[in-house]
Amino acid sequence: MAKRWPSTIGASVNSLSKRSEREVTGRLPKIVRNACIAALALLASVLSSAQVDTSWTEDARKSQPAADLSVFTFTRGAYDSVGGYSEAYYQYDGRVWARWETDYPEADENFTARLHQLTRVIAAKHAAKRTFDAKDLGDFPLLYVADPGWMMLTEKEQAGLKQFLLNGGLMWVDDFWGDAEWENFADAMRLVLPGIKWQEIAPDHPIFHMVFDMKSMPQIPALPMAMRGSGETAEPPSAHKWPAGSTDTPHLRGWFDDSGRLVVVATFNTDLGDGFEREAFGEWYFETFSTKAYMLGTNIVTYALTH
Repeated sequence: MAKRWPSTIGASVNSLSKRSEREVTGRLPKIVRNACIAALALLASVLSSAQVDTSWTEDARKSQPAADLSVFTFTRGAYDSVGGYSEAYYQYDGRVWARWETDYPEADENFTARLHQLTRVIAAKHAAKRTFDAKDLGDFPLLYVADPGWMMLTEKEQAGLKQFLLNGGLMWVDDFWGDAEWENFADAMRLVLPGIKWQEIAPDHPIFHMVFDMKSMPQIPALPMAMRGSGETAEPPSAHKWPAGSTDTPHLRGWFDDSGRLVVVATFNTDLGDGFEREAFGEWYFETFSTKAYMLGTNIVTYALTH
């Protein structure tokens, strides 16, 4: 199992280390210089030891059922991540999860069932999963991606995702919080869609009003973070990638192609997937959070299918 940084990142780390050492050693007292050099060496060691664990998408790369083009199939995007425990993967609820499979498959199948109930969309009973370089990715109109704070895409995956987006697909990214997780995803999109910048999507955009009339962006906390009566809906920065900054404000952000079509939509500082997965947790959670998650999720999918 190959685990490595892409070669360009490794080269950048080495260059950073050598350049930084040259810059600091000529201007500081010897004791301070030595401390700085040691710190830089440690940083380079940490960065160069960070690994892309390619084992997490092995199951998704196996032969998958072909798309049924007569129905809408909710499709989960599978990707590899950088790092080890609590980064590329984590343990929760009695099992180990890869980042891409957060809330999978219960969230996907619950949402599919509700979409069928709430709209006239004919949806497949079971969700699908695909990697970004899957040959049949274009058979699915929408790709749902969760928890991309440690995501790393190969050049082949970048090319596959770009082709999917520019050929009419829409990617919906959900459940990531704080500055560091946003920047990791935004960096990936700079490689996939160079020259295209993300934009804030305001509540007057049609996506907020497709099926349900929503006046604001909802913030949905993961189940362990939801506390009855606290009034808090933001997940704590300490639970997310450092430096997280503030997680207080939920956002809907998007990338639009040259024609103005929305190709990537991000539900950021919110966790709609947990709203789907945990709808049976209890009446309070369902009424407070799941209903809002289903409303916005339904709007996003119907927008993707009609624009």
